[in-house]
Order: sequence, then structure tokens, then C-alpha cells
Amino acid sequence: MNTPNVSGQPVDKPETKVHTPMATMHTYTIRLRPGQDLKAELDAFVAANQIKAGALLTCVGSLTDLSLRLANQEAPTTWQGHFEIVSLVGMLSANGSHLHLSASDSTGRTLGGHLMAGCRIYTTAELLIGIMPDLVYSREPDPTYGYRELVVRKKVVRKKRR
Repeated sequence: MNTPNVSGQPVDKPETKVHTPMATMHTYTIRLRPGQDLKAELDAFVAANQIKAGALLTCVGSLTDLSLRLANQEAPTTWQGHFEIVSLVGMLSANGSHLHLSASDSTGRTLGGHLMAGCRIYTTAELLIGIMPDLVYSREPDPTYGYRELVVRKKVVRKKRR
């Protein structure tokens, strides 16, 4: 595809084809209780249900301990207090989940980053999780930055031999 540059001259741009397989979605609704670790419980849910492709659709609740890996940081940062879960989004898979959490304190100040172990439930966490049984998510190195990034594939169904 030719796109004009600032001077109006056409510039060749590589064509990028994006193939997104369609999939049926099933949902689970779960509630976590006081003292439970949000990340540990999500990881356990993914493992127990052998989830290969899922998404965190919504989450509301509260925390007493907050642990996030902030942008471009190696280690998590932690806070104690009372926090409202403003948002929890991301992809779930036994092959590697990727979740971001935003939480606000009693002044409305909001913190956000990668969900880490150590986020303890205060009163509740109510989660809606979508599962796509026809897909498999994996994480593979992307040459752009070297991070392991999402790869989506259709689930291969093997026919039984008779």
C-alpha cells in the first residue's frame, strides 16, 4: 500500500495481515473472599479449569495489600491500606497470563500496573471471566523488544483412532 509522506510523495508501507480466529465464549462468575491473594486465586482457577484462552471481562472489589509491577520496572512495588479495584483486565492462559490492575486509595489516587502476587482481598472481589474453548493462547518472543508476547491459535482437535 502506498501512503503519501509529509511532502506528498508515496511511501511503500509493508502490508500487515492480521488474522483473528472467531471463537465461542463461555463465562464464569467467581467471588473471592477476604484474605485471598487475587493473582494466586486467578492462577489456581486457570490451572484447575485447564484454561488455554481466556479474558478477564470485569472485576470489582477491594484490597488491603496492593502489589504491582509498574511500567518499565523489574520488581513489584507494594502498598498497604484500603483500595478499591477500579479495573482488572487481561488475558488468561495456562501458557502464560497477562493482567493489569488499577486500584484507588481513600483519596481517589489511582495506581496501575501488572498484577503481582500479594494483592490481598479486603471484603470481596467479584470477577467475570470469559473462556474461548476453541482457541489456545501462548507467549512467544517478539523480536521487536524481546518480550514474550501473545500468539493466538485455533485449538487443534485430534480425532480418535478406531
